[in-house]
Amino acid sequence: MTRTGRPDLIACFQAHYDDLLRFIGRRVGTTDRARELAQDTYLRLAAVPAGAEILDARAYLFRIAANLVIDSARRDVRRAARMAPDAPLEALADPVPGAERAVGARERLALLERALAELPPNSRAALILHRLDGMTHAAIAVRLRVSESMVAKYIAQALRHCRDRLRSLDPEE
Repeated sequence: MTRTGRPDLIACFQAHYDDLLRFIGRRVGTTDRARELAQDTYLRLAAVPAGAEILDARAYLFRIAANLVIDSARRDVRRAARMAPDAPLEALADPVPGAERAVGARERLALLERALAELPPNSRAALILHRLDGMTHAAIAVRLRVSESMVAKYIAQALRHCRDRLRSLDPEE
């Protein structure tokens, strides 16, 4: 066996690149990951000191690749452990509201619709234009032909009225 240095390692890498990719690919399962690890192998070889003596360049090359595959697998296991949820999926809450909650929401919506119907026309319009259509107070004032301060009063009146009606449904709020 002859001793080799860094230039011989790079030449060995180039000569055995296809074999190295197959070697790594069988262990990691994907071509992209194999290419990444082959590149990491090259970087390790390039970092070998210039005066280093390696007895078998090919064996050294494949040993570095095998070690990188092991390191990669360990990293993947640690990452998976960090990303795993603490509770099993069956223990997670269902995002769909229960029947009781859905009925309560429908009741609140019906009450809110009745409260809106009870409002004077300008108050109702100001609230709907502001909250649902996203209009500014100035734009609403032009549309309703009132001052901006009157728009603010209409909206405040409408919100108070709706809040009071909703509280009548659930006095604990």
